[in-house]
Amino acid sequence: MIIKMKQAATKRQVEAIGRRVEAEGLEVQINVGQQRTVIGVFGDTSATDPQVFRILDGVEDVIRITSPFKMASRSFREEDTVVEVNGVKIGGKEIVVMAGPCAVESEEQIIQCARLVKKAGGKILRGGAFKPRSSPHAWRGLAEKGLKLLARAKEETGLPIVTEVLDSSQVLLVSQYADILQIGARNMQNFTLLEAVSQAGKPVLLKRGMAATPEEWLMAADYLLKQDKCGVILCERGIRTFSNVTRFTADVGAIPVVQEKSHLPVIGDPSHSAGYFGYVPALARAYIAAGASGLIIEIHPHPKKARCDGSQALTFSDFERLMGQLKAIASAIGREI
Repeated sequence: MIIKMKQAATKRQVEAIGRRVEAEGLEVQINVGQQRTVIGVFGDTSATDPQVFRILDGVEDVIRITSPFKMASRSFREEDTVVEVNGVKIGGKEIVVMAGPCAVESEEQIIQCARLVKKAGGKILRGGAFKPRSSPHAWRGLAEKGLKLLARAKEETGLPIVTEVLDSSQVLLVSQYADILQIGARNMQNFTLLEAVSQAGKPVLLKRGMAATPEEWLMAADYLLKQDKCGVILCERGIRTFSNVTRFTADVGAIPVVQEKSHLPVIGDPSHSAGYFGYVPALARAYIAAGASGLIIEIHPHPKKARCDGSQALTFSDFERLMGQLKAIASAIGREI
């Protein structure tokens, strides 16, 4: 349940209610919004009478949250959440483009990509050091060497880094280099990993599982939000359907649906949705037109020579052309890149 405080409620009143919630054997999380403070009450509240809290000083209303996700819901936080990463704000008026190679392959490759991303107007550098591959025989990345190369690219350009963490044993290592920890689609419901990442104190990019409903996606976000230590960015990257015309089906309609249900920023991943570079620009434009707060796009200086997913990577010239198109769409809907 949530306890909505009156606009004039004092800090002392909020703290008193927090202590009362804990006295009932329940967990408390305080969310200070622009208009009012909302107190989240978590645990088994089935035997708790809302009237216990409704009569306390400073309380405006007590509401039971019926959705299976709590902290990610609009009921818990009415205002849009803006996740700030080294001065880059994700979820506000500005549309943030994250771009880079699927995998870090060499210092020359990642530096070239980073320079191009910055030149074209991208704000965050993506690149995989640890790569989840369907086949155990496929190349799986440079591991810590890849992280060090990402750090080198950040030093060169100043771009924050987003990279994937595959296992709870990697969280500490990846956190030393990454500004955003990515949870891939295959790990969206790896709850042990989600709990470990939630403790790292870093923003998290949570990709939607390839067969996950929006509700399951938001429940996974609750695992990350429960510790109140990290900001969460949702990423719609396409789902598996009966259609095989693209690698995955871009669920563009999920963008406004999730924005209605949740306060968290949502970005789109046209590269994984498409699986083919020729379709990426169209899907990127669709995600932005649908209201996404940003994109994560794969680029490569020589896609045909890429060691991983070269078929869905844009060339440098294609990426620069797309950024120009996205800026026009953003302007048309009252936003900017």
